[in-house]
Amino acid sequence: NKTSIAEFKILGFQVSYEKRILIFILFFFIYILIVSGNVLIIVLVSTTRRLHYPMYFFLSNLSSSEILFTSCIIPNMLYIIISGGGTMSVTACFTQFYVYGSLISTECFLLAVMSYDRYLAICNPLHCNSLMNSKMCIQFASWSWLIGFLLSVITMVFISNIIFCGANEINHFLCDFAPLLKLACSDVSKIELQVFIMSISIIIFPFIFIVLTYVRIIQTIFLIPSTAGRRKTFSTCSSHLTVVSTYYGTLMFMYSAPSVQMLQNSNKILSLLYIVVTPLCNPIIYSLRNHEIRKILK
Repeated sequence: NKTSIAEFKILGFQVSYEKRILIFILFFFIYILIVSGNVLIIVLVSTTRRLHYPMYFFLSNLSSSEILFTSCIIPNMLYIIISGGGTMSVTACFTQFYVYGSLISTECFLLAVMSYDRYLAICNPLHCNSLMNSKMCIQFASWSWLIGFLLSVITMVFISNIIFCGANEINHFLCDFAPLLKLACSDVSKIELQVFIMSISIIIFPFIFIVLTYVRIIQTIFLIPSTAGRRKTFSTCSSHLTVVSTYYGTLMFMYSAPSVQMLQNSNKILSLLYIVVTPLCNPIIYSLRNHEIRKILK
C-alpha cells in the first residue's frame, strides 16, 4: 500500500547494440553450459549405483539449486540485454529477489551439510553409515531447502517496508538489494541493518561451521602416517573445499557492506561472479577433480 510506483525499469548493460549482441551470445552459451553440466551431475547421481552415497546425493541437490538459481535470473537478463533494457512490476521484482535470495540461503546450508558429511567420512568413518543414512540425508537436504526459503521470508518482510515513490530505474540486470535501496524514498538505515543481521545468520554461521569441520578434518589428515594416504584422503574433500572458497568468498565480498560506494559502482560485475561464474565452475570442479565421476563419465 505504501508503494506509489507500479514497475521498475531495469537498465541492464548500457553499451552499444553490437556489444550487447556479443554479451547476449556469451551469457546464453554460459547458461546452456550451466544447465547442461548440473543436469548431467543429477542424471549421473540418479542412475549410477556407484554414486548412491551421501556426498553425491547432496551434490545433486546443490546442482538442482544452481539450475533454479540461474534460471531465476539469466533468462530475464538475456531479454534485458537484447532489448537494451526492460520493465518489471514491483511484485515480479520482489518475487525474483525472494527466490534467488532463498536459493542462495539453501546453497549455504547445503554446503554446510556437505562439510559435515566429509567430517563424518574422514574423522568418524566407523559410524558414518549409521549417522548419515538415507533417511538422515533426506532430512538434512529437506531442512536446508525449507530453512533457506523460510529465512528469506523474514528478509522480504523488511524489504516490504521500503517506500518507493520517485525514481524507478534500476541500474542493474536484476532486482538486487543495493539497487533497491538507492530508489527508496524512506529511511532505510534500519532496514539495511536488519538485512545485514539476517545475512550474518544465513552466510556467516554456516561458513563458521564449515571452517570448524575442516579444521578437524585437516587435523585428522595430518595424523595419517603415509603421504599417499594423506593425499588420497584430502582428495575426497578438495572439490567441496574449492567450491566453498569461491562461493563464500564471492558472497561475503558482495553482501558484507552493500552500501559501500565501490560496490555501487561495480555491482553488476560483482553480481556476475556468483550468478554466472560460480554455477559454471561448480560442475566443472566436481567433474574434473572427482575421480569417481571422471571414471563414470569416461
